[in-house]
Amino acid sequence: MQGASRNRAKERLTDVLVVVAAVALSMTVALAETQGLSVYPRLVSHGVPSVTYGLLPLPVFVGSVADDLLLVAGSALLFWRRRRPVGIAICLVLAATVTPLIPAALIALFTVAALRSIRETCVLTALALAPLPLHWVLHRPFDTASVAAAVTGAVLVGGAVGWGFFVRGMHAAAEQAEVQAALRAEQVRQRERESLAREMHDVLAHRLSLLSVHAGALEVNHQASREQVSEAAGVIRSSAYQAMEDLQQVLGVLRTPLQPDGARTEPPQPTLADLTHLIEQSRASGMHIDVTPAGTLTELVAVPETTGRTAYRIVQESLTNAHKHAPGQSVRIHLEGAPDEGLTMRITNEIPDSAPRGLPGSGSGLNGLKERTALIGGLLTHRRDGRTHEVRAHLPWPA
Repeated sequence: MQGASRNRAKERLTDVLVVVAAVALSMTVALAETQGLSVYPRLVSHGVPSVTYGLLPLPVFVGSVADDLLLVAGSALLFWRRRRPVGIAICLVLAATVTPLIPAALIALFTVAALRSIRETCVLTALALAPLPLHWVLHRPFDTASVAAAVTGAVLVGGAVGWGFFVRGMHAAAEQAEVQAALRAEQVRQRERESLAREMHDVLAHRLSLLSVHAGALEVNHQASREQVSEAAGVIRSSAYQAMEDLQQVLGVLRTPLQPDGARTEPPQPTLADLTHLIEQSRASGMHIDVTPAGTLTELVAVPETTGRTAYRIVQESLTNAHKHAPGQSVRIHLEGAPDEGLTMRITNEIPDSAPRGLPGSGSGLNGLKERTALIGGLLTHRRDGRTHEVRAHLPWPA
C-alpha cells in the first residue's frame, strides 16, 4: 500500500517537472523564432489569425502575455498525459502548428508511443508530420531555413516516437523479467515443497510401518507372552521416539532462514554406512532379510555421500513397502559395484496371496525415488513378476 502511494507521488512529481520543462522549452522555442530560427514549420505567420484545419480563429501574439499564458496552459495539459495521452497529444500537435508548443507536443507523442498501441502512435505521428508537406503547399518556401525547419521537425518527431518505443520495450522487458522472476520463485517453492514431501515420507514412512507391524502383531496375537508384548511395546516406543526426532529435524530445517542463494540447509542425511542399523531394525520386527554378497555393506561404505544417501533411501523405501504390503515375506538385497562402474542394487520380496491391511500409502514413494535417482544421474525401475516384486537401481560411483 505504501509502495503504491510512493509510486503515485513519484509520478505526480515527474509530471510537474515535465510541465515546467515543457514551459521553459516552449518559451525558448518562441524566443528562437523571434530571432528567425525555426525548428518546426508553422501553417500561419505570427500575429495573423489562423483558421487551420477548420479551427476557430486563434490569434497568436509572440512575446505577449496572451502568448505566454497559452504556452503555460498548453504545457500544463501534460500533467494529465498518463490518463488521456491520445487526446492531449492531438490537442498539442494541432496547437504546435500555430504556437511554439512544439516541446509539449513532442513529449505528448513520446507518451503515446510509450503507453498506447502502435496503431494510435502511427496515426498521431502522421498527424504531427502532416504540417511539413502542408507548409510547402501553402507557402512554397524554398529557402534554406525552411528546409532546415522541415528536416529538424521530422527528426524531432521521429526521435520522440522512437524514444517512446524504446521505453515501451524497456517496460515490456522489465515486466517480462518480473514474470520470469516470479515463475522461478514459484519453481523454487515447488521444489522445496516436493523436497519436503520426500523428506517427510522418507523419515516417517519407515518408522510408522514398523509401528504398524508391531501394533498389528499385538492385535492378532492374543496368546503372546509377557516378554513378547514387552518386546513389541519397546520397539513401538523406540520407533515412535525416533519418528519424533526425525520430524523435529525436518521442522528445524524449515525454521532455519534460507541461505543467500535461496537454498535451505538440509538436515543430516543417512548414508550407506547407516544401512546396517536400518536392516537390523527391520529384522528386529520379525522380517527375514538376506544381504548378498556377504560383507557387502562393509565393503561399499566408500561410495560417494550422494550415492550412499540415495542407496539408503532406496533400501528404506523397499523395506517400508515390504512391511506394509508383504509382512512375513523374505527380502533379498543384492549390492555390488566399484568406482567408475557404479553401484548396482536389486531388492526383491515375495508378494502374499492376499494383501494385508496396513498403513495407507501415498503412492509417491517409488516415484519420488525415481526423481531422486535421476537427479544424481542414476536409474531406478520396479516391476512385479508373478509373485515377486523387484526394485532395480544403478547409481553413479565416480573414481
